[in-house]
Amino acid sequence: MQKYIFSRLVQSLCILFGVLFIVFFMMQVTGDPVSLLLSRHATPQEVEEMREELGYNRPILIQFTSFVSRAVVGDFGRSFRHKQPAMDLIIERLPATVELAVTALLISLILGIPLGLISGSNPGSFWDVISRGTGLLGQTIPNFWLALILILVFSVNLGWFPSFGRETWHFMGLTLPTRSVILPAFSLSLFTMGQLIRFTRSAVLEIRSEDYVRTAYSKGIPDRKVYIRHILRNASIPLISIVGVQFGYLLSGSIYIETIFSWPGLGNLLAESIGNRDFALVQAIAFFSSFVVVTLNLLTDIAYGLADPRIRYE
Repeated sequence: MQKYIFSRLVQSLCILFGVLFIVFFMMQVTGDPVSLLLSRHATPQEVEEMREELGYNRPILIQFTSFVSRAVVGDFGRSFRHKQPAMDLIIERLPATVELAVTALLISLILGIPLGLISGSNPGSFWDVISRGTGLLGQTIPNFWLALILILVFSVNLGWFPSFGRETWHFMGLTLPTRSVILPAFSLSLFTMGQLIRFTRSAVLEIRSEDYVRTAYSKGIPDRKVYIRHILRNASIPLISIVGVQFGYLLSGSIYIETIFSWPGLGNLLAESIGNRDFALVQAIAFFSSFVVVTLNLLTDIAYGLADPRIRYE
């Protein structure tokens, strides 16, 4: 197990270094950042002074080495728009994104896994058709289109939910979500729910054909006990990987939903920083999102290896 964890850790570190390389050089190929930051009426002397202040007049290798050394300790510079460190802004906006992602994941789990179980337990039935159709729609309907429909129906016409912004209430020192998170979370959860429906259905169908399940039925064990002791228990192991991957997607892929609902999270901050050409903030958010996804994948691989020793590296 130690070799397995070490191998995954090395892979994750290599991926993060590759992300740093891509993030740095993508900013370089977009053009001279200084000319984009200053007005078109800036004098050549002002341009050169800012290039020297930001270190853009140094050799590219020296710039990359300095960028990596600062990124390792979480220093991506200051936001030109907000006039404060980029990582401080990320930490400030992170709770809203986590709230949205966790709520979306809970909705996906509550709806996706039961529908997948029903579908896999009754192949060819009416409920199987409904569940498969729901899973297919979840993976094909764009979440931003669904978000607009939900706003039109439940906010504009019915007035049940707010159409934008984040509302919270405080209880015993805790900041808790309100109904304002329902529409954006449901919009964001659609794809993950579709994935869980189809994956759970496939896992149940595969496990039902195993010899130990047929043996359990031949012993006269009731369906409920067979599903709890054998099918659900073994189907939950591969679900670990997909839930971990999808949670990373929910955390890092909410830019459209946060923009539509004016949700004050990292996705909305990224859209604003791109529009404002705030390169330090763009780099910080891109790396931080990649770091979260890679870390979640690493933890998922470790948990999967603990749950199922067959997939560990020899």
